[in-house]
Amino acid sequence: MGKDVPRFAISGEDRRRYRDKVRRNLDVLARMLRESQFEFDRPHIGLEIELNLVDGRGEPLMRNADVLKAIADPRWATELGQFNIEMNIPPRELGGGGTGELEREILGYLDHAIARATELGGGLIMVGILPTLRESDIGEEALSANDRYKLLNEQIFAARGEEMHIRIDGAERLAIDIDNIAPESACTSAQFHLQVSPDGFAPYWNAAQAISGVQVALAANSPFLFGRQLWHETRITLFEQATDTRPVELQSQGVRPRVWFGERWITSVFDLFEENTRYFPALLPLCEEEDPIATLERGDIPQLGELSLHNGTIYRWNRPIYAVVDGRPHLRVENRVLPAGPTVADIVANGAFYYGLVRMLAEEERPIWTRMSFRTAEDNLHRAARDGIGASVHWPGYGELPVAELTLRKLLPLAYEGLDKWGVDPARRDRLLGIIEQRCLTGRTGASWQIETVRAMEESGRDRQEALRLMTRRYIELMRTNEPVHTWPIGA
Repeated sequence: MGKDVPRFAISGEDRRRYRDKVRRNLDVLARMLRESQFEFDRPHIGLEIELNLVDGRGEPLMRNADVLKAIADPRWATELGQFNIEMNIPPRELGGGGTGELEREILGYLDHAIARATELGGGLIMVGILPTLRESDIGEEALSANDRYKLLNEQIFAARGEEMHIRIDGAERLAIDIDNIAPESACTSAQFHLQVSPDGFAPYWNAAQAISGVQVALAANSPFLFGRQLWHETRITLFEQATDTRPVELQSQGVRPRVWFGERWITSVFDLFEENTRYFPALLPLCEEEDPIATLERGDIPQLGELSLHNGTIYRWNRPIYAVVDGRPHLRVENRVLPAGPTVADIVANGAFYYGLVRMLAEEERPIWTRMSFRTAEDNLHRAARDGIGASVHWPGYGELPVAELTLRKLLPLAYEGLDKWGVDPARRDRLLGIIEQRCLTGRTGASWQIETVRAMEESGRDRQEALRLMTRRYIELMRTNEPVHTWPIGA
């Protein structure tokens, strides 16, 4: 969830002052890391889930302000598009009793929100891209009323200086030009947070990067965009293109994109914040009153507001987070590669797989990132996004092999061991990782279910848009059962 910002005219002096503040924040962060300012007891996890609002036909409903007012819960917030809202799950200890109640808690929040949306003639769907979206639904008027989004839109296009070109070649082809960032709102995700110690940040971030491709292949849920069947996880390439501030010339020069996998393994969280400062100009140059050096000198913990705001406009697939909670600074890895849905059970299973596997890889004596090139990890991500659970990836010691085979032979056993180390209840561990196992055995993800169901409806005589609409309504019905997607029947 992004920080709300006021809308105002941005001057050159605003940018210079903001750049100086970001650099001062970076110096203070370096000092805090050197002086071991960060306290770390037991790791906590958190979760954000972005959802889409739909009307009774399964098509986008542009009423997030009304729905949020009806929900009346601070855990819910706006997102970029008027048909998006976001659920924020309170943090809890990983492996504690709260982890065991996570699925039930999310279901409770979701049921309440669906009931309020229904009163307004709408509903909610957890999916990577809303299948019924049309190009006509995505214009500047679809942006949420929050001034942050309008300012971001202005600044991204001011930096780019021209329209954006979305080009996706998949099972079918999409080629459109856009003059606003609203297509980004088509991308709805589930974002997993993991609090780590400063010393542990680099191993956990590197491990998260290494497994991003596998995560996406096993959880793909975004095969349709604007009526076309594209990648199994189209959300990945759409998000990369829809927020690109670089015209063609800057791309050719190697200027880094704002949606970024990165370019190297790291040795410290400082590496990522330093890259942010070195490579990326400000999009929202808003300065806080805080003097971070003075705050630290008097024994208090600085918020580092400018550094955090700048970090929030650089969309790494695994993002570093600095935050102050109850007067104590902490660091988190924010895992952003996964789509929302299809069910709460599927989302929590994805989280269990991630948390278990990332722990084992982060603590290996011979870490995965010493045996895999960074470019290979990035290539794995894009292969997985394109081909879903049918993708093949490269893994050290195995060469190139199908994701499902790699998961069953190597990664699932590691995830089981990792969850044991976190202290997760064995019965919950077995149920959640059993969902991942069954996806591998059946080949059924949200993406493959959508593709097969639309194909069956088209073969029965429906046109594409009607098939997408009927599939979406059926998806919502099955989502409400909370039965994992590998059990869903094909067709209407």
